Amino acid sequence: MPGHAAHGGIAILDFGSQYSQLIARRIREQGVYAALYPSSAPAGEVDALTPRGYILSGGPASVYEAGAPQVPGYVLQSGRPVLGICYGMQTLTHRLGGKVAAAAAREYGPAKVTLGASAPLWDGLPAEIDVWMSHGDRIEALPPGFAGLAHSGNSPYAAIGDVARRRYGVQFHPEVMHTPRGVDILRNFLFKVCTCEATWTPAAFIEESVEAVRAQVGGGRVVLGLSGGVDSAVAAALVYKAVGDQLTCIFIDHGLLRLGEAAQVVETFQQEQGLKLVAVNAAEEFLSALEGVTDPEHKRQIIGEKFVRTFEAEAHRLGRVDFLAQGTIYPDVIESAARDRPDAHRIKSHHNVGGLPEDMDFALVEPLRYLFKDEVRKVGAALGLPDSILWRQPFPGPGLAVRCLGEVTWERLERLRRADAIFIDVLHRAGLLRDATAQAFAALLPVRSVGVMGDGRTYNEVVALRAVTTTDFMTADWARLPADLLAQVSNRIVNEVPGVNRVVYDISSKPPATIEWE
Repeated sequence: MPGHAAHGGIAILDFGSQYSQLIARRIREQGVYAALYPSSAPAGEVDALTPRGYILSGGPASVYEAGAPQVPGYVLQSGRPVLGICYGMQTLTHRLGGKVAAAAAREYGPAKVTLGASAPLWDGLPAEIDVWMSHGDRIEALPPGFAGLAHSGNSPYAAIGDVARRRYGVQFHPEVMHTPRGVDILRNFLFKVCTCEATWTPAAFIEESVEAVRAQVGGGRVVLGLSGGVDSAVAAALVYKAVGDQLTCIFIDHGLLRLGEAAQVVETFQQEQGLKLVAVNAAEEFLSALEGVTDPEHKRQIIGEKFVRTFEAEAHRLGRVDFLAQGTIYPDVIESAARDRPDAHRIKSHHNVGGLPEDMDFALVEPLRYLFKDEVRKVGAALGLPDSILWRQPFPGPGLAVRCLGEVTWERLERLRRADAIFIDVLHRAGLLRDATAQAFAALLPVRSVGVMGDGRTYNEVVALRAVTTTDFMTADWARLPADLLAQVSNRIVNEVPGVNRVVYDISSKPPATIEWE
């Protein structure tokens, strides 16, 4: 990312943690730019940022195994500050001559850490803090020059440091919400250890992204997949600011949208926002391709393939088109373990990341690829987009196909659409759609249950309601909705939606679950 605001930030080396992008988000919240690089990235690429310091992320490997990724030599040779998190602390220890071994007991979840020796990382913190642990290995012998800075019941070295060389490691994850004082630790590292300056803002991101898109696109023509959600809407506004009428937005109604959504998207973006928009009804083609498919990964791959092929066909009607712009954001990338994250484990494919065909005709333009949802909204607000777009309920790219568990048919989709609309309507009327829930939806389960309606036996499908609270969509907790409200939703669904006789509420957090069911 070119521009003055990016330089002098923090380089994060990604060893494959599911929380890696959260580190970047927490740092940017402090007004400091953070860039994420694969742990194998060459020194020249990383040092182009002229970073003030490095953070080594967590990861799924064990440092003592053959082929495990290790901290690059240029990081240690630079003399700049280093903070290792979980696996990052272990690879730092291993590379500098300490010992890492499997722990007798795996430590996963909440823990209490007692802070020991004085260090800049602990400025302003109490003697004991609550943290989130996620590891099966631990430090058993420190490298030369390091001292133990904290311990927990299962980790004699929950934090370590070589204060003179400004090298630190923490076994826990300060980037997640489950470590309440974690942001203070990161802030201390940024400003007290690395002496960073807070110059990173949405305006700076817009300025630099516009420059980057112009440099990438040149005089080429761009099509953008506009779903109507906040991600694609902000991407459209950003690309339009960069290249103007070189952009044409294409809205594909694949038949997997929410109730009334297709008409709403066309009206909002074509008439109100004035974007050049082509609307395509491809519902029959998508549903035909999904016939008989029940595996969620297969669904995503089919939809990704059809999505791009439909775009190609429409783009060819427009004449020469060189680029496909998308609203891909950080959570999409991390959960798909995309190609630029070789050390990560794939959680699920996203149609716009892991589901794209290899031989598509377009080069990708993804200006939001390393932003989180809340950052996307801030950028959208800075671009002047209205709240009705910025706070629209999040919706997955494959649409209702991944909320209609099992085979996707028009009858089941209509059933799901009506149930989902009822849930959203009740939440809206209760004033809980935005402040109390970050995302809410209904899912149709591929199971039937026995019921009694009108003194007769029924054997119908089950609807699961899902509502979560989150700030980053990488971790989430289930929303504690009032019991009376849930009863109202259940009563309306079983009475107003044919083919449903049972409603359940999902009380799973993320992790271990994901927000979507598929």
